[in-house]
Amino acid sequence: MKKKSKGRVYVGMSGGVDSSVSAALLQKAGYDVTGVFMKVWQPDFLPCMWREERLDAMRVSAHLGIPLLTWDFEKEYKEGVADYMIAEYKAGRTPNPDVMCNKEIKFGAFFRRAIKEGADFVATGHYAQVKYDKKTGIYEMLKGVDDAKDQSYFLWTLGQEQLRKTFFPIGGYKKSAVRALAKKFALPVAEKKDSQGLCFVGKLDMKDFLAHYIGEKDGCVLNEKGEAIGTHRGAYFYTLGERHGFTVTKKGTDDTPFYVVAKDFEKNTITVAHQLEGKSIKPLECASQELRADQASFCKGALPDSKRKYTAQVRYHGEQYKCKIIALNE
Repeated sequence: MKKKSKGRVYVGMSGGVDSSVSAALLQKAGYDVTGVFMKVWQPDFLPCMWREERLDAMRVSAHLGIPLLTWDFEKEYKEGVADYMIAEYKAGRTPNPDVMCNKEIKFGAFFRRAIKEGADFVATGHYAQVKYDKKTGIYEMLKGVDDAKDQSYFLWTLGQEQLRKTFFPIGGYKKSAVRALAKKFALPVAEKKDSQGLCFVGKLDMKDFLAHYIGEKDGCVLNEKGEAIGTHRGAYFYTLGERHGFTVTKKGTDDTPFYVVAKDFEKNTITVAHQLEGKSIKPLECASQELRADQASFCKGALPDSKRKYTAQVRYHGEQYKCKIIALNE
């Protein structure tokens, strides 16, 4: 006699190890699993990559005996992720396209369509966890147990609507355990390497990608004294704390890496400095001990307690800073 399904789950399958193991775990747990490969936008000047990734997703789905759908989100991705990213760089800000991909695509277009077509839940291969608090009736976003792979940082836009219908099957595992599970399930992608960087950029350096849309303009690299010590490709391309992509020709006795600590878009200069031993590099303009943020999103659906102390993280794998959160009437 066939067991009754625990519910219908649409799993976003990229053809990688993490999403494949997620599908296998849900199937083993008794869910009716359908895989969905999301076709997203990529520029014309790059080789096609999605067909190979979809082939891997098809092989995994065939191995598990589950259906695989292909949904085209090129338009949504181009407008909500790629165009946003380029516009932010042009405005002199460093964007986070992974956050926007989760907001606009995986937990936007994909989530809405999956629920509309009859899914009870959606699932992805993110290293994060969802916990239901029975006392409050609130779904909470938690970090994945693997600190090195935790992706909750990229999921801050998710609200109660998404969390109550979302599974992160591998969030309670370390990456090594996920690899072991892939072998245990005999998945065709068990030995596949992890993808690096943005899916639509591939192996292309981000600055090379942006050069197609923003254009390069050589400028001076300055030290903290304001002295020219090298050159760069354009101030718009650089992120505070970055240590690659610029050339330093005048070096002193300190051979440790330089990090970007300031950018001047009018003069097209970047300022760099060495990292002090045991301390994080800090941008020059960060003399203040406060940060003002817009586009706030609270997973619990309510404003944080202004009297309570929290920890804040301003970049992926960045330090955790103790803080208070105060809502401004602006």
